[in-house]
Amino acid sequence: AGPPPPTVASAAGPPPPTRAGVAGPPPANVAGRTTLAQLAAVLAGAACVVVGNTGPAHLAAAVRTPVVSLFAPVVPAERWAPYGTATVLLGDQDAPCRGTRARECPAPGHPCLTAVAPASVVAAVDRLVPAGVGV
Repeated sequence: AGPPPPTVASAAGPPPPTRAGVAGPPPANVAGRTTLAQLAAVLAGAACVVVGNTGPAHLAAAVRTPVVSLFAPVVPAERWAPYGTATVLLGDQDAPCRGTRARECPAPGHPCLTAVAPASVVAAVDRLVPAGVGV
């Protein structure tokens, strides 16, 4: 039957085509539909999680799920990257927003993350997930 479809939790609604294309089968969107404990269980059941530098990245690390983090450098990665599990950080850590602690991007065009290609995300997942394991 193959692996289950990936789960997407996004406050922005259904995944845009890029995320859906990377994900493969149609994802299930659980945004706003889980408790913290339920989200931890979803993350614990994943082979790998692709997420921004937000709380779910740290929750995934807490349950030892490998993390590909789309990490905006508004805070230093050395201090704020997920800890305790295999992690790949994607994003330009020297972008103009570096160290600003901004909640919204102060640099036009989001240069720290716009250069992250879907193929880079797939390659990062491939590095973290053993061959043959469903994502």
